[in-house]
Amino acid sequence: MTEYEAKKSQESLQDRLAQVTELLHRQRVVEDLTHRQEGAHQELVKDLVHRQNVVELQRKLDDLHSADVAYILEALPLEDRLEIWQLVKVERDGDILLEVSDSVRETLIADMDDHEILAAAREMDPDELADLAPELPRDVVHELMETLDAQQRERVRSALSYDEDQVGALMDFEMVTIREDVSLEVVLRYLRRLKELPGHTDKLFVVDQEGVLKGVLPIKRLLVNDPDKQVVDVMASDPVSFHPDDESYSAAQAFERYDLISAPVVDKGGRLIGRLTIDEMVDVIREEGESEMLNMAGLREEEDIFASVWRSLRNRWSWLAVNLVTAFIASRVIGLFEGSIEKLVALAALMPIVAGIGGNSGNQTITMIVRAMALDQITPASTKRLLRKEVTVSLCNGIIWGGVIGVVAYLLYGSWSLGVVMTAAMTLNLLLAATMGVVIPMGLEKFGRDPAMGSSVMITAVTDSGGFFIFLGLATLFLM
Repeated sequence: MTEYEAKKSQESLQDRLAQVTELLHRQRVVEDLTHRQEGAHQELVKDLVHRQNVVELQRKLDDLHSADVAYILEALPLEDRLEIWQLVKVERDGDILLEVSDSVRETLIADMDDHEILAAAREMDPDELADLAPELPRDVVHELMETLDAQQRERVRSALSYDEDQVGALMDFEMVTIREDVSLEVVLRYLRRLKELPGHTDKLFVVDQEGVLKGVLPIKRLLVNDPDKQVVDVMASDPVSFHPDDESYSAAQAFERYDLISAPVVDKGGRLIGRLTIDEMVDVIREEGESEMLNMAGLREEEDIFASVWRSLRNRWSWLAVNLVTAFIASRVIGLFEGSIEKLVALAALMPIVAGIGGNSGNQTITMIVRAMALDQITPASTKRLLRKEVTVSLCNGIIWGGVIGVVAYLLYGSWSLGVVMTAAMTLNLLLAATMGVVIPMGLEKFGRDPAMGSSVMITAVTDSGGFFIFLGLATLFLM
């Protein structure tokens, strides 16, 4: 490795982003200075500076992997993003479009004309085209399909016939197939004639004359066994396989569980029609995690951090409206006990503690439940046991930490009865938080909604209103 390559490998993504940002900033500063100057050579100087910066930016972009360029584009404001996008070589457009997030991809495609989109799409494989096609103008997709041969066109249509969360929409059509009645030596000679193997090829797929999957031959078995052996004697006859209508997230979980790098996709008749690869499954897991995080916060979709104000408003307003309603309800609960608060001002200082701890505990429970549901670890038979466990944990926490805050309340205000009320309110609100932390995600799933959708907002609303009512109600009964 050369000194330059060693230095380049040590650069972090943040360093590369900083370098690109600095070049953009330098270009604008110099252009602004030359624009202020007067003279016959003003435009010439401006043009020379611009070209110099463009060359340096292009050289930096050419050195970066497509995924790194995608990261940089996502981290730049729209104006800078489009300026950098114009400097990317046309032959790399397709790879980068596949790497960026959906929201950023939309801004990039909007900046491209039909000719540029077609040029980028022609470099893609059928499965990649299927990923991108729903976001392209319809006339461009039609023109693009006309440029494909019959096999590619059929593969694209096949992938587009499945929902985006199904295996069929993610499967790769590039794979190596062999017969079971040949020797390993024949297989090795066949592989040597290929220009290159498809990416993530850790196994060859064994099929019969009808294309029915009979097994898989791992590359490591091919290399370590006697070349005179038959494929049928070495292959694995019971591989993990998937159907095109299986859920992609379930397939990703299987990849993680069985440490898979690739796996066959078969139709109902057992015929091999494609394969899944680890790179696609990693993307599925990442996107699922991001989606759950956004849903728990009440966001409807992934949002470009530099999106327009109007788009961000549309994405965020619905659950903020729900939150406003729940906050109003909580305020009315407090209003019911105005008289108690006037008589004992300490209640106003202590009640946020009860609500805050309850909300935190509820969010912990919801996070555990949503994760378990995503991993299919919860069954109807285990629901009651799970609820009992969460209630018991909250009861113990309530007694321990409620006791602690009760002692603190006694020391601050000199009232043992206030300390007891504080302990009781804390315990009851934690029990409420645990119960609702289980009920809310399961109820959402029962009604066909994402268990994570707005769950954080809902549990906070319940524990706020419930915490205020419990604490102020107990205080009114026993302290007034």
